[in-house]
Amino acid sequence: MYHKEQLKSVLIEVRKSGKIDPETLGSLTEAEREVVYSLYGENLISEALLFLEELDTEEEWQQFMKKTVDSRKPPVSFMRPVMKYAAVLVSFLALGYFFFQDKDGKSTPIEATAIKLKMDENNVKVLQKGQSQQIVSNTGKVLGVQNGDKITYKVDSEIDELVYNELEIPFGKIFNVELSDGTLVHLNSGTKIKYPVKFLKEGKREVFLEGEAYFKVAKDAKHPFVVHANEVAVEVLGTEFNLTSYDEDAEINTVLVEGSVSMGNSVKPEDHIILTPGTKGTWDKNSHVTNTESVDVGLYTGWVSGEIVFRNTMFSAMQKRLERSYNVSITNYNTMLANKVLNARFNVNIETIDDVMKSIGEIYPLKYEIRDKEVIIQ
Repeated sequence: MYHKEQLKSVLIEVRKSGKIDPETLGSLTEAEREVVYSLYGENLISEALLFLEELDTEEEWQQFMKKTVDSRKPPVSFMRPVMKYAAVLVSFLALGYFFFQDKDGKSTPIEATAIKLKMDENNVKVLQKGQSQQIVSNTGKVLGVQNGDKITYKVDSEIDELVYNELEIPFGKIFNVELSDGTLVHLNSGTKIKYPVKFLKEGKREVFLEGEAYFKVAKDAKHPFVVHANEVAVEVLGTEFNLTSYDEDAEINTVLVEGSVSMGNSVKPEDHIILTPGTKGTWDKNSHVTNTESVDVGLYTGWVSGEIVFRNTMFSAMQKRLERSYNVSITNYNTMLANKVLNARFNVNIETIDDVMKSIGEIYPLKYEIRDKEVIIQ
């Protein structure tokens, strides 16, 4: 029996720590342990996690595992199907494809580097940043339009119930969505957001975020806007703020640009804070403690225009942001560099990952090699 959520939990821990702790593999089957080691060796942990998100139920995961193993049965009995499965999944992910079922049950490939708009369980649209198209529901109702790198939902669409869309942005890309109330959301690389195609007349305006986004919330005193990010909830009436909540990060951060927001969490409901402009609220996922500090908001919002800024940041922390922004995998064998504190500013629209590595090399001598989308530092 295979367990998707257990495997997902282990992969998140491996991505967070950068290594495999054998003790964390105890809950997995032999096949799943082989998968973890194979994906780790091929630097495909992040891609595997995205793939698992595409399988919405445990049943789909069971079916995928069974079909994959059955389809790869070896011609000689002594060859282990486990290793065959691991090789299949590694190759599957290396090609950069995900699969979803259409209404007829036919599997259709979607590239891992594609921007995906999930309309429902069986309807996933691939979005190209340069195209224009209508966003239409399964019943033929026009929900909104895409123009270039932005989707705009209609305030007057013929929807009278709470229906959600989910937008997923891969590493190396940025996208924008304007919700039905006029709220504009800039979505950073490696981000997923779930939201109603139309907010109802009653209740709060609620969305769900994994990753990083910059919100310009339309004012509506009667309908507070709430962003849920794991255990944290940020509530506003109308304001601008940046929220960061990646699975692999130890903290969830909210940086307020203007207005005011309330930041709370479900672990300690009584522990909530009110942020003022120029303030960052941080919730620690391990200690469940919330702290605030004054910050330069530009350091946290520059990514909207392509800039990534580092101030007194260890390279090990820079590495994660560079991987997301440039859609690369960085393997660093230089332990001294990992702990080196650096200050830098790059623009992904101007500088390549090679330019970035050269710039870092001018500050701290290093040797590196770029193979396709993998950066290896010696």
